[in-house]
Amino acid sequence: MYTNFMNKNTADIRKDYIFDRSNNLSEKDILPDPVKQFEKWFGDALALDEHEANAMFLATSAKDAKPSLRTVLLKGYDESGFIFFTNYSSRKGSELEENPNASILFFWKELGRQIRIEGTVTKVSREVSDAYFHSRPLDSQIAALSSAQSNVIESREALDSKFSELKEKYKDGKIPLPENWGGYRLIPERMEFWQGRQNRLHDRILYSKEKNGVWKINRLAP
Repeated sequence: MYTNFMNKNTADIRKDYIFDRSNNLSEKDILPDPVKQFEKWFGDALALDEHEANAMFLATSAKDAKPSLRTVLLKGYDESGFIFFTNYSSRKGSELEENPNASILFFWKELGRQIRIEGTVTKVSREVSDAYFHSRPLDSQIAALSSAQSNVIESREALDSKFSELKEKYKDGKIPLPENWGGYRLIPERMEFWQGRQNRLHDRILYSKEKNGVWKINRLAP
């Protein structure tokens, strides 16, 4: 009864990744530090799309091990990790409180590339969160204050009303950093670089951090 489970409109969708050979991912060309390799690829993505290149998928799970996934924005990175900001009381915040293991993924369709990063997450300092929060547009600050993210709300009208109320209250522009809002840093333990290739024989290079802090590099089968 399940022999016809594949919908023709989806089963027939396919793309062969054919790029210039300079896009091939070779062990002799990659950098020994995965964060430096990320920086190189991120620069390529920014050159193509400076507004959306930092969009990434964030996967978390609570103690029950049931995963959840959403899109967030990368707001900073260096050797210590990859930073994003959110409401600490949101679903992802609650899950990270229970289980700090998480994964982020970047996919840049135009380049046929993706990067998967796995590691543990910690909160950034209150000073870092405050500096970023007050660098945002005023309406974005008000929105963060207005929204009990991930909670059930009465209606859209109630949300808009709360926003208008707070906008009037803080019309002087002095908006406090919400206690339940701030940044997280994902500290990488594994970073996988994927380059699309012809015939589905893609390139996959995995960096794994060993106990001595050295990054081990392996090629994975596609």
